[in-house]
Amino acid sequence: MVPSVDPPAPVLVEGELEYIVEKILDSRVSRWKLQYLVKWKGYAQEDNSWVFASDVHAPDLVRAFHMAHPGRPGSSACQFVSFCLLEALGRRGCTSVPLVRPSCKVFFAKDPIKIVCAKGQYMFDEKGERYLDCINNVAHVGHSHPEVTKAAVKQMELLNTNSRFLHDNLVQYAERLTATLPEKLSVCYFVNSGSEANDLALRLARQFSGHHDVITLDHAYHGHVTSLIDISPYKFQQLGKEAKKEYVHVAPSPDTYRGKYREDHPDPGTAYADEVKDVIKKAHQNNRQISAFIAESMQSCGGQIIPPPGYFQKVSEYVHKAGGVFIADEVQVGFGRVGKHFWSFQLQGEDFVPDIVTMGKPIGNGHPMSCVVTTKEIAEAFGATGLEYFNTFGGNPVSCAIGLAVLDIIEKEDLRGNATRVGNYLVELLQEQKEKHQMIGDIRGVGLFVGVDLVKDRQLRTPATAEAQHIIYNNSSSIGPKRYCPSHGMAQSLVLDWMSPDQHFNHRALRAALDRPAALAAILTESTEASDRKAAAF
Repeated sequence: MVPSVDPPAPVLVEGELEYIVEKILDSRVSRWKLQYLVKWKGYAQEDNSWVFASDVHAPDLVRAFHMAHPGRPGSSACQFVSFCLLEALGRRGCTSVPLVRPSCKVFFAKDPIKIVCAKGQYMFDEKGERYLDCINNVAHVGHSHPEVTKAAVKQMELLNTNSRFLHDNLVQYAERLTATLPEKLSVCYFVNSGSEANDLALRLARQFSGHHDVITLDHAYHGHVTSLIDISPYKFQQLGKEAKKEYVHVAPSPDTYRGKYREDHPDPGTAYADEVKDVIKKAHQNNRQISAFIAESMQSCGGQIIPPPGYFQKVSEYVHKAGGVFIADEVQVGFGRVGKHFWSFQLQGEDFVPDIVTMGKPIGNGHPMSCVVTTKEIAEAFGATGLEYFNTFGGNPVSCAIGLAVLDIIEKEDLRGNATRVGNYLVELLQEQKEKHQMIGDIRGVGLFVGVDLVKDRQLRTPATAEAQHIIYNNSSSIGPKRYCPSHGMAQSLVLDWMSPDQHFNHRALRAALDRPAALAAILTESTEASDRKAAAF
């Protein structure tokens, strides 16, 4: 029987906070009580049933405090105390205190992984254990690629400065980048992150169109800054219905597996595009004017959604008639990930060209850089305002040198061909697993952009939400001599996005990760049992 613990006063008086923190840190916590509160057995000692709180892994101590002192609903006292606990532990020199705060969710919380180095498609922890990286959508040409490192160091030794000076790297990179795009996309704005790129794209669209409203897709995510949270249902819907701004209009995601128009529809592309047409009509009825339609060329956080043929063409037609522009977000899915094309929007066909394309994540193989590419007409309208656009680090010589190296590697090492070959092999392996596991409802993707949709019932397509969450956040499972890290890109916890890996993924690595039926079965079974236990608890 665990003794009851009186909760703290809802309001902390002056001096009480320091007293609580010091009392917790200086106290000894009984081992069995700590295990009950935290379900953590790593602190058991053979010769001593007590441990000092200051020796406890900081997240576990905070979790124990939350469980013992939940506070009143809406009270921030406990959260504040938890934060101060971390600070106090740090002042005492505890090496186990993480610099990552609770607002940043850690993968595999039950057994967190500390990565210290990486090479190619593998990452290594402080104990030297090797992990097959199935998460990364940034190390596009492989972790620690020597050519990227060489280009960065060589240019860093010569010069790095802002873009108010002339430099060959800037011009050469812009030329190389625009050469991969349709001819009319010819003006580059270099920035530092995908969020910056999408924020700037909105500014360009609004200046060119003279309008303000934006159409976005359900479950979409376009970045973390305020302007992008506002157009990202994946984020703002968590805050309730009131969170959607009046100038934001949400169209259905063109999902042919779970959406309104499915794979048996004769023309789902046109049907979903007509939904956008209806959104525009309703906006006009309310005296709203559309500046832009924005969409990832393939939704990632939205659930690995591949737009049906003809969808973008029709949407672009309707948006242009409304006076708006089409923004293709390639931040996560560009640079040859789909294999057959350099850009994912090109899957729709040569007769579709967006007005603005945004890039990020893989563009610098982990180096913080990004870009917006648009037409001369839109760029001229933006410049006509007289308001100068300047970005301190955007287009600096080092970033451009790295960007050039990434483009060289994609071409020299045939990474687009690799994405096609290995992606096809991945789908074959997943199809084999689908025949063995009823929880796998759908497998979809192109190249090395592949999603696995987990369901409770294949006929009803009932989302296996809890099971997916369990796999994503609680498993970094051993597979033979290796381990693999499943990814987190998913909509409503429906889709297990295994592969946003670097382009060096190969058949051998995939076979190690997926061709172990017993291991995969154990993971899926464990996730089901965990979900059932959680349901029974309520």
